[in-house]
Amino acid sequence: MIRKLLFLFFFFLGISIISIIFLPSLIMPTKIVLFGGKMMGRWAAFCIQIFLQTKIIVKGRENIIKNGKFFIACSHQSMFETFYLQTIFNAPIFILKHELIKIPIFGWYLKKIDSISISRNKVPKDNLNFIEKIKLIMEKTKRPVIIFPQATRVAPNEIVPFKKGVGRIYKELNIKCQPVAIDSGKVWPKSGDMKPNQTITISILKPINTGIEEKEFVNLLEKEIYYELGLAN
Repeated sequence: MIRKLLFLFFFFLGISIISIIFLPSLIMPTKIVLFGGKMMGRWAAFCIQIFLQTKIIVKGRENIIKNGKFFIACSHQSMFETFYLQTIFNAPIFILKHELIKIPIFGWYLKKIDSISISRNKVPKDNLNFIEKIKLIMEKTKRPVIIFPQATRVAPNEIVPFKKGVGRIYKELNIKCQPVAIDSGKVWPKSGDMKPNQTITISILKPINTGIEEKEFVNLLEKEIYYELGLAN
């Protein structure tokens, strides 16, 4: 309990301090805000390692796509990956729920770094052109997009079918997909107690090339990520 309280206190204190320090960057070039995001990712890792005595292992760096456009599809068990992935990939653009954009200060940063928001549970008119938004932003920024196909944080042993949106991105953008599996939920779950003295493994899997039928792609992506997490045969 003490470790959990110390972790939460220093984590949110650090994130708040970084947010305040970088507040002037909202009227500066985007790359300065992106640097602040990397600092937040490193701070999240530091707090987990120090206060929860947790190791962080990154596997498969050699699989990271070096050239050309691509998007990242990542499992989602914790807040951890939303911070730490910024330290692995080059200035990724997040696809996230619309509610986050409305949060004061935090939402301002998300808008500044070109995050793309969508409304969950229903498909209003605002969601219908999100593929076009992705195309335009990727063309303008030359940065990869990150999507969490489960659409929300899930429990470590929970298997949730991937949403169709990841298939739409793959088909309509016609670009490679970089699958990533992260088992962070066993340490920092959406609900329940944090568990120290664990190991978080970030597995960067081999890219999935273009040319696969949309439904087949989603099934393949889901199988590969859940297999890496030890949840599928």
